[in-house]
Amino acid sequence: MTRRRNTDPPLSTSDLHAAVSQRLARHDHRYTQGRRRLVEAILEAGQPVTLPEIVVVAPGLAPSSVYRNLDVLERSGVVNRITSGGDRAHFEFAEPLMSHHHHLVCVDCGSIEDVFLDDELEASVDRSLAEVAGQAGFTPLRHSLDLHGRCAGCESD
Repeated sequence: MTRRRNTDPPLSTSDLHAAVSQRLARHDHRYTQGRRRLVEAILEAGQPVTLPEIVVVAPGLAPSSVYRNLDVLERSGVVNRITSGGDRAHFEFAEPLMSHHHHLVCVDCGSIEDVFLDDELEASVDRSLAEVAGQAGFTPLRHSLDLHGRCAGCESD
């Protein structure tokens, strides 16, 4: 399992575009200008982003096109969808395009905060999950951990 650690340097923009192009090609998709602009909008956001937020960052992209291309990018392993309840979905780059991390998801406002565990704790989580999976005869490929609750702003309301 290839995992970018928290201490790994981020991919350069050109390396990111090359990796996206390769992932799309493996799934018989082209890296069109619209998809490139979408990737740049997600990169520019620097955090999990919703479809409406992408349209604000990249106003030249039609929402219907963004939706279709997010689906292609998700199926090609370029982005991950994070659901925060209801119709709210956020998108971010998949591993190993970004460092391995987890999320704090607010069930009220839908905000998402990235959480990075230190390497020792992450290894402990991996071992525990592998043990549970092994007992069930399950072969894990990766894991994601999202804690759902209320952010500080919603908790104080």
